[in-house]
Amino acid sequence: MTELQPAPQETPETALHRGRLGILGIVFFVVAAAAPLVGMTGAVPVAIVLGNGAAAPGAYVVVGIVLLLFSVGYAAMATKVTNVGAFFAFVGRGLGIIPGVGSAFVSLVAYLAVQLAVFGFFGGVVTAQMADSFDIHWSWWVWTLIAWAVVTGLSALSVDIGAKVLGVLMGIELLSLIITAFAVLISSDKPEGIDLGASFAFSNIFVGGLGSTAGIALAFAFASYIGFEATAIYGEESKEPHKTVPRATYLAVITITVIFGFTAFAIVTGLGSSAVVDKTVELSTVDKVPLANPANVLFSVADTYVGGWMKELMSWLVISSLFAGLLAFQNSAARYFYAMGRAGVLPSSLDRVNGRGAPWTSTVVTSVISLGVILTFAITGRDPVLNLFYWFSGLAVIAIVFVEILVSVAVIAFFSRHRGEASVWASVFAPLLSIGGLLVGLWLLMSRFALLAGTVKDGVDPTTQPWGLNATGWTLVLAPFVLFVVGTIVGKLRLSSENEDAVADLVS
Repeated sequence: MTELQPAPQETPETALHRGRLGILGIVFFVVAAAAPLVGMTGAVPVAIVLGNGAAAPGAYVVVGIVLLLFSVGYAAMATKVTNVGAFFAFVGRGLGIIPGVGSAFVSLVAYLAVQLAVFGFFGGVVTAQMADSFDIHWSWWVWTLIAWAVVTGLSALSVDIGAKVLGVLMGIELLSLIITAFAVLISSDKPEGIDLGASFAFSNIFVGGLGSTAGIALAFAFASYIGFEATAIYGEESKEPHKTVPRATYLAVITITVIFGFTAFAIVTGLGSSAVVDKTVELSTVDKVPLANPANVLFSVADTYVGGWMKELMSWLVISSLFAGLLAFQNSAARYFYAMGRAGVLPSSLDRVNGRGAPWTSTVVTSVISLGVILTFAITGRDPVLNLFYWFSGLAVIAIVFVEILVSVAVIAFFSRHRGEASVWASVFAPLLSIGGLLVGLWLLMSRFALLAGTVKDGVDPTTQPWGLNATGWTLVLAPFVLFVVGTIVGKLRLSSENEDAVADLVS
């Protein structure tokens, strides 16, 4: 059995703090990254109106099943490889170190991009909330920079401190969704009762086909799950990583799928399955623009079935959910920088940790990059939501799904050389099924990118016509694939014979 050991030159100044995180700590990070409340307020209403209507909850369950299949091989690999680089190490072990470096570049940019996206959304939401509640009218970038400073400080302290903060925030957020969902389902005042078939029947989920409404709903569902795959990133800082990471992966995927499917179904039930599209349009319309305020759909359901206090609480919990996501993705990006510095792909100074075992140089680099992009968007007058959020979140999800496909291929390749160390289901069939599902997801995300990111070519209706991207859209869609090629070239140039021992833990 081949197991990954710490890099040979590891010292107290370069070693992450071991044993700080348990299963729940890791789950807090990855569920926080998925930001369930943000998904329920932002993506689900769009999936209902532009996608498959009352069957939008089913689309979330279908995507959850695909990602659960991916998790089977991912978890099997995690029992053999414990490395903060996660995707980097997994692809390196299965397909070779050079493709592994290519995947690391894509993964790193994905996590940087999604954190930037959340920074933009955070700034836009807090600006509106503070203006409405306290008549404070500061620019979005002021609130974003405050969040940036707090996130940087918490990340530099220690990973377990971040997990504790996320634990409190996530607990309140999930409780609010569960209370609202149960309140709807047990209410005697539902407009049409409970209709499981409307939301979960196969024919309803795939109505219109992948090239039309079903594809739109599935694309938004895929976009909502980003972050779950980060469980292996925390392996080196966890207790008994070969057990903790696989269990945390399964628990995270199942938790996110249940929360998304259950809450989305409650929204549909609360509004009435036959009228849900019209009601969602009505509740989200501002100044005759449908879906201009999608958050009001969930808020209205909470107000009707629980009370005004829940609506008010949720409006603040969206902010805490976004902050939790910022902290989670900051940690993910910093640990990729750390792994690449330790392996010799990027400057070795990136593998330095502070007295609490946190990768402080990588955290600083991550924060400096984020600061530069935030200031650039602020100075150029870009919109924090329409530009920073939609552009970078679209880029990130394509990058992550692409690397997940590489990981699934790597799992099959790795266990073909280590026969008997994992079941045929975990080493062959589940990864093959996940590759098929993820390829469909990647095609949907790319073909519907104009709708996801708002990068629509003039004269194109993105709700009826796939692709139809402008120059910015094509740049963002193709970026992950270009980065993979660049990464492989950098890996080939940097990983010469003189630093082979630096990557000895990434190859088998």
